[in-house]
Amino acid sequence: MQPQKEAICIIPARGGSKRIKGKNIRLFGGIPMIAHAVNTARDSKCFSRIIVSTDNEEIAAISRDYGAETPFVRDAQLADDHTPTAPVVADAIIRSGSQSIEYTCCIYPATPMLRPEDISAALELMHKAGANALLSVTEFDYPPLRALKPGPGDTVAFNWPEYETTRSQDLPELIHDAGQFYWMRTKPFLEDPRLVPKGTIAWHMDRLRCADIDTEEDLAFAEAVYRHNQQSN
Repeated sequence: MQPQKEAICIIPARGGSKRIKGKNIRLFGGIPMIAHAVNTARDSKCFSRIIVSTDNEEIAAISRDYGAETPFVRDAQLADDHTPTAPVVADAIIRSGSQSIEYTCCIYPATPMLRPEDISAALELMHKAGANALLSVTEFDYPPLRALKPGPGDTVAFNWPEYETTRSQDLPELIHDAGQFYWMRTKPFLEDPRLVPKGTIAWHMDRLRCADIDTEEDLAFAEAVYRHNQQSN
């Protein structure tokens, strides 16, 4: 298999970030945030095209500077706070004329600790498994089945009281979407545009490489982890 001839990458990067203004172009590790995603895609050597779907010219210009394509401007109705990722990816596939490409990978723009080998090895895993979709996953930082819910006043109660006395090591193993990337076979995805259809397989990632960067505090934590990782390498 020669995945670089069979796969495209879509990076969805709208310009209207509310909680961190200009998040996708904020400097992180000395380069714009989105540049990390473009570099990771390029260095994975999986893709014939790296396409950034954006409604923002500054994001588009930076993406082009780092080697991505911006062949269209994302429509406003696909660039608001409530637009899911799947229709954005489907739109990008169609507008870039990539419907016949076998594989599509969606990489989120704020993924500075994602590595090229995550992308390439995950594609190989998906290909060997014959799966139509793959997503990155990671562990919860606390057993979710021991969650508390607020009640009247300042009271709290177990959301799942049946697990109140269960030891953490005896709880069912649960994982969650790491929010880093998704692989999909293009044709089945366009027929049913879902990122996690039935039969999706998982690519496991270390939790510290899966920072969910939505606030300034998230950003500061991710930068600290990134610096630590850089010094350790």
